Amino acid sequence: MVRHFSFCIGLLIILTSCRWTNCSAAALLLEDKFRELELRLETTEARSVQVEEKVSQLEAQLELNNEIRNNLKFQVTKLEAKNVQLEFKIQEQEKLLNYLLRQTNRPVPVADSLSVPNNLKSPVQSTDSNKSGTPRTCKELRVIDPSLPSGMYSIDPDGQGVGENPIYVYCDMTSGSTSILHDSESAINVGHCADPGCYSRSIKYNASIGQIKALAELSFECHQSIKYDCYYAPFELSGYAYSWWNDRDGNAQYFWAGDNTEGIHTCQCGIDGNCVDNYAKCNCDAAVYAQLFDDGVITNKNVLPVTRLNFGRTQLPTSSGIHTLGRFECTGTVALTRMPTSCEDLWLVGHILNGFYSVMGSAMMESVYCDFTKLPGNDGFQKWIGYADVKSVPVHFYVQRTSNFNTTNIPIPFDLALVNKGNAMDLTSGIFTAPRQGTYYFSFTGLAQFSASSYTLALQVALNLNGGIIGKGHVDMSSTATTRWNQLTLQSTLSLKSGDQVWVDITSASSGVALHDNGNHYTHFTGFVLEEDIVASL
Repeated sequence: MVRHFSFCIGLLIILTSCRWTNCSAAALLLEDKFRELELRLETTEARSVQVEEKVSQLEAQLELNNEIRNNLKFQVTKLEAKNVQLEFKIQEQEKLLNYLLRQTNRPVPVADSLSVPNNLKSPVQSTDSNKSGTPRTCKELRVIDPSLPSGMYSIDPDGQGVGENPIYVYCDMTSGSTSILHDSESAINVGHCADPGCYSRSIKYNASIGQIKALAELSFECHQSIKYDCYYAPFELSGYAYSWWNDRDGNAQYFWAGDNTEGIHTCQCGIDGNCVDNYAKCNCDAAVYAQLFDDGVITNKNVLPVTRLNFGRTQLPTSSGIHTLGRFECTGTVALTRMPTSCEDLWLVGHILNGFYSVMGSAMMESVYCDFTKLPGNDGFQKWIGYADVKSVPVHFYVQRTSNFNTTNIPIPFDLALVNKGNAMDLTSGIFTAPRQGTYYFSFTGLAQFSASSYTLALQVALNLNGGIIGKGHVDMSSTATTRWNQLTLQSTLSLKSGDQVWVDITSASSGVALHDNGNHYTHFTGFVLEEDIVASL
């Protein structure tokens, strides 16, 4: 600045003195000064370009170094996890070896097990005999040992001894949350490109998708945060998508917050209604040349985690996009407050042994085969076998009369009960009361006695449910010279509710006609429950 000022003063003096001296010499001097300035300007511009190139190279190198550092960190975490798994396998082999030595009466050597570094946590074993040894979530781990500090631990969401190998996760022992690490947790620049999804990055997790799905099934909620810093780099422009992410099944998703999986593009500001542009669903979709950002938390555990990030329309030199993806984190447990209705319910509460199980059906107990080497939703995880004959109470009776009976329109009473399991049949009243809801079978057999008559005589009985006739039995005989007998029967299968009442009565009987019995038990009534609606009984 001083030099330029001095030059201007000198130029003014030269122009002023040109009135009295030779102006030609002054002009030459002025031209030399201009050439000197042009040369300096060119040199400065060249240096400026070099500096800008150097800055760009340094920025690119910094991004590369950050990515290398993240990859190294991720690889170290994977190696630590593998080390813990190997240590666990060694311990299991040592236990097996010691067991075999004891069985053969051989001396058991003093354990010289490998020492585990302080920063690595070996699998903590559950003392609950009903569950697998290795905890399936960090919350389960915290229940086993509340004194454990937050850090990296080995868990096995799909169950110990089945499925895939245990995974190495970060456990927050304050909240009991489980976090799965990945290789793209730091801020990453998407660079410059024009087409939709021209930048695409696969996300590598420190766990298999199978174990991640198992963790999500076990957890009350799972989420993953994402942030996108943008400068004129829209997710969507004029209804055309340039950016999206892929879920655990590879499907494209266009929402960047919440649990919207219906293909609707939105961000957190769109949900809250406070985007920079009132007509846009995301801040980055605003057509303004300004540094903006969108951040949100994806909460649909059935599609998480994010497996790939795709961005585009950053071709302008001034455009920029930087993504930051959080860890896949799950908290809580799925509380099963009812009886298990499927293999998945059994898996949730910790069952790991393949086999046949009884589960609660819509009305009855059902038998299923569970293959716990697979995950819920996989083919072959559950196979339906059939219905299980489960009754909460035994109900069956067989009662008899020992004398004649001809009174109409009242329940037929009985004298003997050969069987009355559940005491649902009242001999004195002749009424059966259903103790449980379900399907019942009843059968009545009677011997009608007809006295001598020149007329047609008849006897009619009915099976009643709560006072309503369900079915009738009829027998008659004409012109009998002497006493005669004829048998009648009545059967029915009924769907009863608890408290329903069933009985047999004589609805009509001619004079001189009766149900006969003399101790030989010609008249008898039996019934039993075929199937109980077990759901209604619980």
